[in-house]
Amino acid sequence: MFVGTGKYASYELMQQAIDVSGAECITVAVRRERLFDASGRRLLDFIDAGRYTILPNTAGCFNADEAVRVARLGREILSQMGNAGANWVKLECLGDVRTLLPDPIETLRATEILVRDGFEVLVYTTDDPLVAVRLKNCGAVAVMPAGSPIGSGQGILNPNAMRICLEYLKEADAGYPVIVDAGVGGASDVSFAMELGLDGVLLNTAIACANDPIKMAEAMKKACEAGRLSYEAGRIPKKRYASASSPIQDF
Repeated sequence: MFVGTGKYASYELMQQAIDVSGAECITVAVRRERLFDASGRRLLDFIDAGRYTILPNTAGCFNADEAVRVARLGREILSQMGNAGANWVKLECLGDVRTLLPDPIETLRATEILVRDGFEVLVYTTDDPLVAVRLKNCGAVAVMPAGSPIGSGQGILNPNAMRICLEYLKEADAGYPVIVDAGVGGASDVSFAMELGLDGVLLNTAIACANDPIKMAEAMKKACEAGRLSYEAGRIPKKRYASASSPIQDF
């Protein structure tokens, strides 16, 4: 499970929620984070760079040129910190401000540039399987289809499309990471995502904007673990009619 750092009421609350979540990798929006707040404090002072891999993201970018510039800024900052995620970037190249869904053309172009530039690109995309495959073929190390629009809390709206993304992306490489990004609202959404066979979830708003972010962070952690165990165990098939738990033969 990846968690974000935005929208919290305070840095202290963010720090506690991330700790409870059990996440090892956290995202930071390079463009949207102020270097220092009104009190002279900064976000990075509340993140243990020795404990977490920091994944810079290009949130707020609306074309490939902006996204590439922000990715390079993130790499420069993390290189100076010596963080393991210095060459990682979560690429977001958005289409408009209403849906915050990705622009597929600009996202593909940015992926190509960043891969050539030596980045390990984890790319936010729609749940279109063909676009997902194109991004993988461009060199993205992970594809991150949206479950629903960012911050909407609607969960995975099109499970069938997500299943096809998984099938196509893992066809030649079963270990290729597919991570649902955006739209998660509650623990049941996380569990459902993992039961579909996704390798992970990335979420922020669902924790940061919950009535009790600390409890929600713990719920998300447990849901992620439960969903993965359920997927590995293999659920029973759905049937139209009942099937008795106790055999009725030789009653």
